[in-house]
Amino acid sequence: MTSPAEAGRPVILFDGVCNLCTGSVRFVIERDSRKQFRFASLQSPVADKLLGPRRNEADRLESVVLVVGERIYRKSSAALLIARRLDGLWPLLSVLLAIPRPLRDAVYDWIGRRRYRMFGKRAACWKPQPELADRFLD
Repeated sequence: MTSPAEAGRPVILFDGVCNLCTGSVRFVIERDSRKQFRFASLQSPVADKLLGPRRNEADRLESVVLVVGERIYRKSSAALLIARRLDGLWPLLSVLLAIPRPLRDAVYDWIGRRRYRMFGKRAACWKPQPELADRFLD
């Protein structure tokens, strides 16, 4: 059986205990009228399977990861490529991809290092409402 990522359906991997990350997932869901994105926590076996040997240390909990087919995008590239597929004016943010990745990722990392302190963290991974369960792979 083909996985959603292999079928070209993008999968967003996120830190399931991070309030900023789960809030971002909710944000994407509300602006993804085509229901193209699927989701899984970075803590899940689904993430291990999708990333396989291409998993790196940052994938543990420090980065949003976008998997599209065989391509893996991390940090600011993932966030901006996700925005490119959303409804409304959010795709305009993809012009920021013109900024060199090390600069974009430096800003991403600065926020990432402070996300638990600024937004808090849950004791366990967030579970979506039952009506969204079909969009989550774990």
